Amino acid sequence: MKIEYRQANIEDAELLVNIYNASFYGDYVRYGSCPGYGQTKEMMEESISKYRKHIILCDNEPVGCVSCVNLENGVYEISCLCVIPEYQGKGIGTQAMQFVKTILDDWKKLTLVTPIDKKENVKFYTEKCGFHIESTERNGNVELARFVAER
Repeated sequence: MKIEYRQANIEDAELLVNIYNASFYGDYVRYGSCPGYGQTKEMMEESISKYRKHIILCDNEPVGCVSCVNLENGVYEISCLCVIPEYQGKGIGTQAMQFVKTILDDWKKLTLVTPIDKKENVKFYTEKCGFHIESTERNGNVELARFVAER
């Protein structure tokens, strides 16, 4: 299994919509809404222009995305890390987090949010990626955990 990353561009908008929809459909069903699910091509094009996105390729097949934004000097928000369900549990997400840490050579602090009741996500970020829960916050009807990793 060969994992590679390619920086996304505007032409990738439709591909990314499909990856996000496949990855976040379960959250949409579970919570009734999900910011990663149901985006239009135009919304994704705007997101690509604002956030640094990399398409995750497994044996040259697009299987996920990782994106981040610089909040301030050395502090980055991981705005999305998603892998389509058929490829989850194979170490791809863990490798993607390591990839982010290498391309953001000036990072001092990484932060992200995920639903706190998704035990598999909490375990993934704390046990595999070196994050800890800093706080909780609410987005509509979903309780989120704010994760932080510091160098």
